[in-house]
Amino acid sequence: MAFERLTGLIAFARAGALGSYTAAARSLSVSPSAISKSIQRLEKHLGITLFTRTTRSLVLTAEGRELHERALRLLRDAEEIEQVAKRTRAEPAGTLRIAASLPTGIHLIAPVLPQFCALHPKVMIDLRLSDHRINLVDEHIDIAIRMGELADSSLLSRRLPPYLIGCYASPEYLSRCAPPEYPNDLIGHKTINLRYQNTGQLFRWPFRVGEREIEIIPSSTVIVDASEAAIAATAAGAGIGMAANFMVASLVRDKKLVPVLADFAVERNNISALWHESRRANPAVRAFLDHMLKSLSH
Repeated sequence: MAFERLTGLIAFARAGALGSYTAAARSLSVSPSAISKSIQRLEKHLGITLFTRTTRSLVLTAEGRELHERALRLLRDAEEIEQVAKRTRAEPAGTLRIAASLPTGIHLIAPVLPQFCALHPKVMIDLRLSDHRINLVDEHIDIAIRMGELADSSLLSRRLPPYLIGCYASPEYLSRCAPPEYPNDLIGHKTINLRYQNTGQLFRWPFRVGEREIEIIPSSTVIVDASEAAIAATAAGAGIGMAANFMVASLVRDKKLVPVLADFAVERNNISALWHESRRANPAVRAFLDHMLKSLSH
């Protein structure tokens, strides 16, 4: 019975933090029905109702809110015990959970995984890609790779090497239209731009002009809300697009894209690896971070 109550408390803590049985089940690698049954048994044992359930939401009751923070502390203590056990092993091993946005995961992380897995065969990678920022502790994430300026937090972080953001076009497009020589020349070209999903705002194209950085929002014939779609449309000849160099490196190498306005490209240094204090000495986290830095520095 004690073991069942413990599993029920863990299920309750995760479901309360994530807002659904399905999300809790995914994070704990069990079925939603297992989460539901564990919480039902816990409610029966405690003699209280922990959640108000509707078809669309899961809301903590007053009693549930009172107990939830304590259950979260129990869950964090259990995770800390797991991390301490992991730190006793000098060799990286176990599951390494990594979170990143879709473009970063595809173009920065996925390419370095084969060599990392070959070097550390006892590590299993669980890569989770989403443009929504998640809570590393609640989602049980070991390390996250994020692009953009970091908000103040208790997370540890390390900057990854800088990259360039600039314009690209397909050889087919450039065979029809002479490449622009200056950013203002984009007025006479078809362009593909990105609309941010979270704000609905259009991406402002940065250019380095002398010692200044300017921004332009081109009048685009194609607007998409995913960077991969913008790159695909650019490679297909729809016009000139802007992208980070690591996102288009393979297309440039295969001569499917050509840099345009390269003298005006802007350097950015805003990709960071983040991890919680409890993962500081995790051998797999240290090994992956070292591998990322080494691979991206080449």
